[in-house]
Amino acid sequence: MDFSNIKNWFSKNKDKIIKYFFIIISVLISVVIVLFRNELAKLTEFGYLGIFLINLVGSATIIIPTPSLIATFVGGSIYNPLLVGIFSGVGASIGELTGYLAGYGGSVAIKENKHYKKIEKWMNMNGFVTILVLATVPNPIFDLSGIFAGVTHYSLKKFFTAVLIGKTVRFIGLAFLGSNFL
Repeated sequence: MDFSNIKNWFSKNKDKIIKYFFIIISVLISVVIVLFRNELAKLTEFGYLGIFLINLVGSATIIIPTPSLIATFVGGSIYNPLLVGIFSGVGASIGELTGYLAGYGGSVAIKENKHYKKIEKWMNMNGFVTILVLATVPNPIFDLSGIFAGVTHYSLKKFFTAVLIGKTVRFIGLAFLGSNFL
């Protein structure tokens, strides 16, 4: 049996295979989180670590709401709200990498789209501020910014930094709200 043809095919398509792998992993993570969402809520029993994990896992879903906001709000009333906000922000920022990876994987198919150049130009000129604002303000379209950042191969370091700042500011505010209202 001659494996040279298979080896050559894999060599030629290595980038596409990796990108499709990222898409599949992102979708699988979202499905697992939805299936086990009730168990996810129980992580609050583990204090700061639990809140970190809820936000990490909750932000790893793509466009599917999770209990991370509630966990941070309630956690702020039980624990130090500053620490709750920081742990939530760091966890959420790491979780948001799935959207970036899904976009990075999806760039194989999207680069041929007529709007790709406009999106790429926008991300290169305004990406950091756009991601920072969208991460700070609660909104349902934030996952799209991660996907767009990945599609355009926007710097992962810049993406993560903007998300970390924005999500941490948002969750610190939410934790302090919880500490004052509960």
